[in-house]
Amino acid sequence: MYEWNEMVQLMVDWVEANITESKSLLTMSEQLGYSPYYCSRQFNQLTGMTLRDYVWTRRISRAALELRDTDQRVLDIAVKYGFSSQEAFTRAFSKAFHLTPTAYRKEPRPIKLAIRQEVFSPYHYWIKEREKMSNVHLKPVETKVEFIPAHKFIGIWDISVQNYGDFWNHGHNCDEVSGTLESMSNHVLPGQLGQTAGWFYQNGQKGYLYGILVPSEYDGTIPAGMECRDIPESEYLVFFHPPFDYLKDNGAVMGAVEEAAAKFDPKEMGYEWNEEIGQDYQRHFPEGYGYAVLRAVKKKI
Repeated sequence: MYEWNEMVQLMVDWVEANITESKSLLTMSEQLGYSPYYCSRQFNQLTGMTLRDYVWTRRISRAALELRDTDQRVLDIAVKYGFSSQEAFTRAFSKAFHLTPTAYRKEPRPIKLAIRQEVFSPYHYWIKEREKMSNVHLKPVETKVEFIPAHKFIGIWDISVQNYGDFWNHGHNCDEVSGTLESMSNHVLPGQLGQTAGWFYQNGQKGYLYGILVPSEYDGTIPAGMECRDIPESEYLVFFHPPFDYLKDNGAVMGAVEEAAAKFDPKEMGYEWNEEIGQDYQRHFPEGYGYAVLRAVKKKI
């Protein structure tokens, strides 16, 4: 069960590792031990797109980030990502983003980048491994204080859901939202990881949010379907678990951190919850950072 979820994830990993190289489907299928036909068929069934289209969208999206973040010539970027000429690259870029590479480099704006596909989750891993899995060995949840300056939060606030899964099943397109926010990664508030989720509180009701933190002076474009809100400066209690194995330990780690954040009494550290902020943040980067929940506090008078 879920053998092909795991295999298609290996295809995604292979594409990402070879995104600038002209390696064939045959080469990939030989390395994975399956025929090109089965690789193509299963990739399409699980992702909803052909392997060829996925490679194309990821290449043009990675090229867009290099246009934004580097001084490389447009032609050099085009050739790097497999386009035969600058003209071919311009046609492809215009088709994908409705503006030319030159116009985008001159004035970067939010665009819908194609994000990396994820089809093999901790749930699939648990189903596959449950007969032989032992209890995970969690590390103690750490608690520390962090100051976050005044900033703006650009994203979506949905009062009708309270968790990540329900958020994406409530009319929000994960690929479009995440891809658009990825194109704005150069504006992320220093010290923050990038795309951020969390909870907010409105008239005693708890909702879920997703977006990015940007400096308070940001005055650029706000993507369609998103809002921009000013968030005052505050100290935050950070409930944190260090890097872990996403597939094996994700559920247990998140549960432990969120339970610690929910039960903690800030008076133990001379604080009280800062309800003026009105929202908490999650940081989720298992292999590189770990997992954290941030709750705003202020010194207890």
